[in-house]
Amino acid sequence: MDFHLSSEQIAFADALHKLGKDKLAPGALSRNHSPDYPWEIAELLSQQGLLGITLKEADGGMGGTLMDAVIAIQTIALYCPKSADIVQAGNFGPIRSFAEYATEDQKERYLPDLLAGKAVISLGMTEPDAGSAVTELTTNAKKIEGGYLVNGSKVFSTHSPDAKVFLIYLRYGPGLDGIGSMLIERDTPGFEIGQPSSFMSGERWSQLYFADCFVPDRNVLLGPGGFKKQISGFNVERIGNASRSLALGRYAFLQAKEYAKNRTQFSRKIAEFQGIQWKFAEMATKLEAAQLLLYKAALNADSGLPSPYETAMAKLICNETGFNVANEALQIMGASGYSQENLVEYCVRRTRGWMIAGGSIEILKNRIAEEVLEMRFDQRPPKAKA
Repeated sequence: MDFHLSSEQIAFADALHKLGKDKLAPGALSRNHSPDYPWEIAELLSQQGLLGITLKEADGGMGGTLMDAVIAIQTIALYCPKSADIVQAGNFGPIRSFAEYATEDQKERYLPDLLAGKAVISLGMTEPDAGSAVTELTTNAKKIEGGYLVNGSKVFSTHSPDAKVFLIYLRYGPGLDGIGSMLIERDTPGFEIGQPSSFMSGERWSQLYFADCFVPDRNVLLGPGGFKKQISGFNVERIGNASRSLALGRYAFLQAKEYAKNRTQFSRKIAEFQGIQWKFAEMATKLEAAQLLLYKAALNADSGLPSPYETAMAKLICNETGFNVANEALQIMGASGYSQENLVEYCVRRTRGWMIAGGSIEILKNRIAEEVLEMRFDQRPPKAKA
């Protein structure tokens, strides 16, 4: 088994290193600490073909593989973690589900701006009372002539303060088969976007409110029974999430490495202390192990549908490794790592959020255990007998 990248992938990564060094590293500190969406960077990345890497050429994408997108995210993140978020938004998550299931009319209306870095799409899934138990969502669509009236609310939607269009999971009817999705534009009457709130990372989100919001038939993405198709896209989303987690852990690792080789205490470089050496040995081993599981999930996904088992494993180990390595890097750097004069503390805060988003690590463990034990475990209490 060959664990090395191909010559084409190495050349691709080399080009990304140059882009990162020349265009993304300058201004990275202020860019990452700003809550604003960096539209100028989005357009730059679009010009470099980094939005839509995994989408079909017929849809305006590059026709590349998941591995190509993983390489892009992980390389870009070494120079500017926030720029890697834009690569994620242009290749994984709602844009991927949209491109997979959208009609030609829907693609013509939305994809050009999304792939040009002039717009971003937000996913509305989580509700105040439906998080990990997403099938308990209550936002609903009532059929009327020419479309639907949507009522309900969503929380914690990534890019919601800035998005042009929202992919909203909702209920057409009762039960699992009643769940589907719609595309709702920002300025649609009856759709209100609340004031932005901030996560611990500084990233902003807004609550979404729907009150008799009319959505035309042409904006239905997946009708009743579409939930399983939509949720399968989460396996791809988890590869993108895992890539960023691991990349930010590696970013912090490299910052701490340079610090340890140059910082003098007690008349010695701190890299000469065995306790510091052991930290680096453990961090390097964890990063390498997580990288291999991530590559396995991405490569196998390119050969067919992503494996829920492999993507859950990859996200679990990359989430935990990214956070633990970033946290250890901060400890090695002491007050310098804790200071907002560099991005190591940002990496700690950012990676912590990915242990919740896109499937919490506890839900991932449940999914892995089901595969290992060849059993299905329903987390809901048993229904009372009539």
